[in-house]
Amino acid sequence: MTELCDIIRNFTFFGRNIIIIMSRQYPIGKVRNIGILAHIDAGKTTCTERVLFYTGRTHKLGETHDGAAVMDFMVQEQERGITITSAATTCIWRDHQINVIDTPGHVDFTVEVERSLRILDGAIGLFCAVGGVEPQSETVWRQAEKYHVPCICFINKMDRVGADFFNVVSQIREVLGANAVPIALPIDQGPDFKGLIDLVKMCMVQYIEDKNGTYPQDTPLSDDLKAYAEPWRRKLIEHVAECDDVLLEKYFADEEVTEAELIAGIRKATIERKMCPVLCGSAFRNKGIQRLLDAVVDYLPSPLDVPHASGKDADGEDVERISSDTEPTAALAFKVVADKHVGKLIYVRVYSGKLTAGTYIYNSSKGIQQRIGRLFRMHANHRENVDSLCAGEIGAAIGLNETVTGDTLCDEANKIKLEAIDFPAPVISVAVRPLSRGDRDKLSNALVKLAEEDPTFTVHFDQETNDTIISGMGELHLEIIVDRIRREFNVEVEVGAPEVAYRETCTREVEHEERYRKQTGGHGQYAHVIIKMEPGEKGSGYVFENQISGGSIPKEYFNAIEKGFKDAMEQGPKAGYPVVDVKITLLDGSYHEVDSSEMAFRVCAAAAFRAAFLKAKPILLEPIMKLNITTPVEYAGSITGNLCARRGRILGTDSLNSKAQLIKASSPLANMFGYTSELRNMTQGRAGFNMQFDFYEPVPNSLADEIIDKRRKARQNKA
Repeated sequence: MTELCDIIRNFTFFGRNIIIIMSRQYPIGKVRNIGILAHIDAGKTTCTERVLFYTGRTHKLGETHDGAAVMDFMVQEQERGITITSAATTCIWRDHQINVIDTPGHVDFTVEVERSLRILDGAIGLFCAVGGVEPQSETVWRQAEKYHVPCICFINKMDRVGADFFNVVSQIREVLGANAVPIALPIDQGPDFKGLIDLVKMCMVQYIEDKNGTYPQDTPLSDDLKAYAEPWRRKLIEHVAECDDVLLEKYFADEEVTEAELIAGIRKATIERKMCPVLCGSAFRNKGIQRLLDAVVDYLPSPLDVPHASGKDADGEDVERISSDTEPTAALAFKVVADKHVGKLIYVRVYSGKLTAGTYIYNSSKGIQQRIGRLFRMHANHRENVDSLCAGEIGAAIGLNETVTGDTLCDEANKIKLEAIDFPAPVISVAVRPLSRGDRDKLSNALVKLAEEDPTFTVHFDQETNDTIISGMGELHLEIIVDRIRREFNVEVEVGAPEVAYRETCTREVEHEERYRKQTGGHGQYAHVIIKMEPGEKGSGYVFENQISGGSIPKEYFNAIEKGFKDAMEQGPKAGYPVVDVKITLLDGSYHEVDSSEMAFRVCAAAAFRAAFLKAKPILLEPIMKLNITTPVEYAGSITGNLCARRGRILGTDSLNSKAQLIKASSPLANMFGYTSELRNMTQGRAGFNMQFDFYEPVPNSLADEIIDKRRKARQNKA
């Protein structure tokens, strides 16, 4: 396919010179949509900064420890030296357009990884040469598997003391279950790390430093290095041949495999997710980045190489969209950002067709038409105007004020609803209130905008305590949210103590009959229901079954009855927490031709639910967190003892190497507040941990009574 050149439109608007890039620059086969995934502090952002520098996208290296990284543009990211929000950019390498998303490594911001992987075609799994497969590495890898995203691996920090390339490759195979196959080998490790052996080209890659940076130089292998590399090349060909019949014949015939054949074979095996090519280097020392970019171009898929986007049409039938500019438009909104300069910015991945600035697009998730104001290609927090986004591209739009994360944008004449994105439920809550009464509206506006950006951040108002409750994925998550409220929206807030998102459920089956009568002088109110309540399957939430036949209650009241049950579930009768995992069956009832109404049945159903729930032996549930703690061996005993004191359970231990251990455990969230500081104190800052929600389980009776009393007193004090 011939390349299409950009048309540049240059004009003056209110005294400002505006450049708009028009039409597609690179054919879709030369587009790569990739993400960089890793545990926190593995070097994702440093690697991305080098990618931008060597592709000519930037002309100065930004360092995370200096707070100068281009991709970490938030103030909070620069101060803490961590990535909080995923950032997108576009760069060019070997005549290919690479759209890169740099994702966070901290578990509190896992939503950013989840929504990025939903729309990516390929990914780079980044691993620390010392730490290996760390807890969050496993989490993001599983997320990539969930969305069937082909991956290549880059083992970073080869210059660090204790670096062990082959140990990390073994961990990728054993812990992640991936077919990790080196396509490059390090020449020495640790502070003596000199360069690479390229097993595809069978050459040595040395790095030359000059005033403009560090650049690779390919040189022939010495006899010693050639003898060392040849068995590894044979292993590489063997793995690739398992996925390619032509190479398999050559392998058994002991024929020479050309470089082009090997690259094509590795690409095929990678795209089919039968193999993960492994490279290595040191991003901080500017080594290995060019080879990594070559691997992205050579081995990761274009939008043409992945399965077609699929969804449901207007009739609920399965339908697909081919990655082509001439197909009907289908795009997914995967991120929302409240930008102080342009307002609501919607990040989109275009799967087919084209989005054009100034035209109307149909939101099939909301069932509304919206006008696209402007379109952009993003470079972190900088925007480049484009007149359109074509199939396979990632960009951002303004003007789509009704669109939220997970919405599908398409042609109204060819409706499609793409699969939305699943997000984990928040597990920790705090109360926030403005210090000034005049800031109430500003706080409300800030919370609405932040909730639009982050689906794992929720807000609700507690009617009994008159508190605004915000919920998120962890202490750091909510800490960042509060900091953004203060800085970005200029609202000083007071924050209450962290609260656990408890739930209520029932443990036995009961039947209950409820009548609702009310005389108001005119028409009265009458409703009558007989229900059965029973425990539901774990994780089922709420199940409603209607067994009424014969018209004892007219069909038009069924929705009102179900709404009444849902109303009552929002605040459980036992302690005021949401009710989960119950099944309600509507058995029978009666109505009055004049006095019955939807409102009467809704009120009656809510009352029936509360009464039945209290008879069904209700219990309190608490969130249990899964922990992965990486620690030096000498601190393992202290850590396990401390976890047991926090009502934790040790699920198992793995030896990472002779000096480090991985402790797998679970513990109630209520006992994990402040654990970060305590773990650092116990281990002199040498241990780290990863925590994420696992499941809900019953609270011990003695503690449940204490929690309920405390909540009741808090509400009385508020009143």
